[in-house]
Amino acid sequence: MPDGEGHPAPEEIELGAVLAALADPLRRRVVRALVAAPHGAARTCSSFDLPVSKATTTHHFRVLREAGLIRQVNRGNSRMASLRREEIEGRFPGLLALVAAEPE
Repeated sequence: MPDGEGHPAPEEIELGAVLAALADPLRRRVVRALVAAPHGAARTCSSFDLPVSKATTTHHFRVLREAGLIRQVNRGNSRMASLRREEIEGRFPGLLALVAAEPE
C-alpha cells in the first residue's frame, strides 16, 4: 500500500506502471537527469525546466512518484524529487542503465 505521499513500497513497484511512466519522453528526461546526478541528489520539480505548464509538470511528477521511480518530499513551498535508485535496481536490474543510455 502506498504511503501517505503516494510512494509505493519497494515490493509494490510494478513493471507495468514503471514502463507506462517511462513511456513519456519528458518523464524519461527527468529520470535520465536523476540517474546522472550524484547518488541521493534531490532537485526541485521546476529545476528540470520541462517545456510544459506547471499543472502538466505536476502531473508528470505524480506519475513518476506513483510508479515508484522517484521519491518526493516537501521543502517549504516546493517539492524535492530524488530517484529511488536502490529500489528500482533491486526490482528491475539494469533498467536505469537502459534509460540513461538513451540519447537525448
